[in-house]
Amino acid sequence: MFPHRALGSASLLVLCSALSTVPSDVNAQAELPPVNVEAPRQARARPVARTPRVRTASARRATRPVVAATAPAQGKTVTASAARDTLSQAPAGQTATTVDRGQFDNRPSFSVGDVLRDSPGISVKQGNGPRDIGISIRGSNARNGFGIRNLVISEDGFPVTQPDGLSRSDLIDPRAYGAIDVIRGPSSALYGNYATGGALNFRTRPGGSIDGVEYGVDGGSFGYLNNYLAAGKKVGNFEASLFASDARGDGFIGNSWFNTQTVNFLGTLQATSDDRFTVKFINNELSTRLPIRSSLNQFTQNPFQQGCATGATAAPGCGTVSLFNNGFNGTRDIETAVQAGLGRDDRRTIVGGRWEHDFDNTTTWRNQFVFDDRNINQPTGPTSSIGDYPSYNYMSDITKRGEIFGMDSTSFVGGWYNTLTVSGDTWNVMPGGDATLGRLSSNLLSTTTNYGVRAREELKLNSSLTAVAGIGWETTVLKGLNTAYTYTGAAGVASTALTAADRQLQNTAPELALLYRLNSEWLFRARAATGYGTPQVSNLFVLPSGLSGNNTQLQTQKNLGYDLGFDWTPNNALKLSATGFYEFFRNELVNQATPLAGISYSFNAPRSEHRGVELAADWKFYSGWRFTAAYTYLDEVYTEYTENIANGAVFSFNRAGNKIPGISPNELTARVGYDAFSGRLAGLGAFVEVQWKDSFYMDNANLLKAPGYELVNLNVHYKTDFVSDTFRSLSLYLEVRNVFDRTYVASANNITNSVTAAGVQNPASVLANTTGSIYAGSPRAFVAGMKVAFR
Repeated sequence: MFPHRALGSASLLVLCSALSTVPSDVNAQAELPPVNVEAPRQARARPVARTPRVRTASARRATRPVVAATAPAQGKTVTASAARDTLSQAPAGQTATTVDRGQFDNRPSFSVGDVLRDSPGISVKQGNGPRDIGISIRGSNARNGFGIRNLVISEDGFPVTQPDGLSRSDLIDPRAYGAIDVIRGPSSALYGNYATGGALNFRTRPGGSIDGVEYGVDGGSFGYLNNYLAAGKKVGNFEASLFASDARGDGFIGNSWFNTQTVNFLGTLQATSDDRFTVKFINNELSTRLPIRSSLNQFTQNPFQQGCATGATAAPGCGTVSLFNNGFNGTRDIETAVQAGLGRDDRRTIVGGRWEHDFDNTTTWRNQFVFDDRNINQPTGPTSSIGDYPSYNYMSDITKRGEIFGMDSTSFVGGWYNTLTVSGDTWNVMPGGDATLGRLSSNLLSTTTNYGVRAREELKLNSSLTAVAGIGWETTVLKGLNTAYTYTGAAGVASTALTAADRQLQNTAPELALLYRLNSEWLFRARAATGYGTPQVSNLFVLPSGLSGNNTQLQTQKNLGYDLGFDWTPNNALKLSATGFYEFFRNELVNQATPLAGISYSFNAPRSEHRGVELAADWKFYSGWRFTAAYTYLDEVYTEYTENIANGAVFSFNRAGNKIPGISPNELTARVGYDAFSGRLAGLGAFVEVQWKDSFYMDNANLLKAPGYELVNLNVHYKTDFVSDTFRSLSLYLEVRNVFDRTYVASANNITNSVTAAGVQNPASVLANTTGSIYAGSPRAFVAGMKVAFR
């Protein structure tokens, strides 16, 4: 059993009331440039007869390609405001993919990992919680222990990445979104600090596309239940949408039940012909228990951590933690996650506002402010992190559409300032259950501040060729004071060790790109761009042992990347996209697990290289039949890195030429499906999906590999429209995941190599006992759902 948390709140009632009381006259919106997002249904006149009559929707649903073109709009007049919007969605010259709602609306999509696999370049791994997914673009986050790093995330153009570079996906319920933009490759010229891998932009559904109320429910194996509601309308000069969900489940691994609620609101008011105001609100509450990450041997013995009630009676393969009996020193007790009560109780609240002003029909000024508060209580191992992380983000920019020497031009210039102030405590967890706290282990007072300017120019040299140039400059200030506590004697006399950091880092990121449209079928892309990512303040105070100490020598990681690719669209039924890339890193930040569960150590690898190929296909090859595929090949190696490992003496090992751990070289998601557009089965569809992830190294010496896997998922779905004054449509779906019930690794954090006293590296058989790395993926699961749309 788990505690019940009410979904409703006073703020939710106010938002619902606002949606139902707005004025009734409707004004037209300015046309936006074409983007790959689900189009709203056209309004239909109400019939005279009120008796419900079923009509199928499938025949009228347009099939949409998975891969978004990166070319600028052809033959259309684009306003400056619309041009500014594309910078968050699919910037010209960028290697980008848009995952459209049509790809996941007919399936029970629980987490962002269920939908982002449809984009090449994307890799996901299970994080510390039900919806906490580690998202990588070209391997960007595969070497991090938790959360999302090395890419920038926004939602409807509002930043969701905090100023320290950390993003978490707990607040992301895919049901809320109309499309997700995946922008791949170094992107700091446009998105600033931490965009070494690229960027993600989540677009909530506009109120006008919902045009009413939708209620849905998903349920299935392991006690999973998700109730969700979407409401939206465009009335007069005001458009708003509201999404709310309540998801809970028992989990398939011991000590992994969860209970999470999300509210997401977007409202836009056209106050005058020249002024628009947009308000964004997101709130997520998470209460979850958390299992202990396993070693490879423990995963083989007991992947789902069953029979792990206590350390004394634990079955073989159960993960355990070592806790001070008195909460600060001396003897220890070995306890399981269930016994210790490990988990997370977090809240995330984001409130944003944006004002756009049109000086004329070619120039738009945009000002945006965001307050983002992350409040955590995370007993994830022998210690518990507790703290509040409020941040503030201000951005201002101007977009100008016009001509330069007779060539169409889009100019952009902007600046920003953001800051995060933290007072975070790390407490010892002691025996007693329910994550009983002992004494304070450390305290971190820190401030992270970023400010800078950026400029960008898109110039249409002729009808076929477009050039893009951009540059960004940024200063990052990292200040921190870490106080580590040690206790001596039975009375626990406290002593402290202080470590301070005061770093100011400056970075510049240029980019150049060319787009060449040979004809209506072929689009060629070439790009050279740079990225940078500064360390997080907390990284500066963690040693390889996991204990507090001085790691303040960490440097900014930087990369220079080259992309070359094409999109081929010979007709409306086929689109192929291919991109090859080569990126050179300096001082790449790499994380690895420490002996303390939940604690990661960061280091710089002086030089490394990332190269790979991304392929996407969308083929409607026969009436009703469709094939889609997203494939990524990665080859990422250290080219200069010497690792020092201590066991009494310090021993050095040259890792040049070794693969960077955590990077799967091959990943594929392929789907073939059929949807009936007419006849007696109209509205009925099904697909089979295959997911393949290749094995990958877990350590810098390349001695131990996490096994790869192949999964098969089956889906059957049905959708129909109603002719009724009340009901709009009904959707039903059933999905069987992991049909063949494979036991597989859903997440494997990098582990640390070790040596004997003689300086010989321990072999894979020893490394396979290193804990703190692996979560198993879900066994076979059945999930069914339904959604009803009301007018």
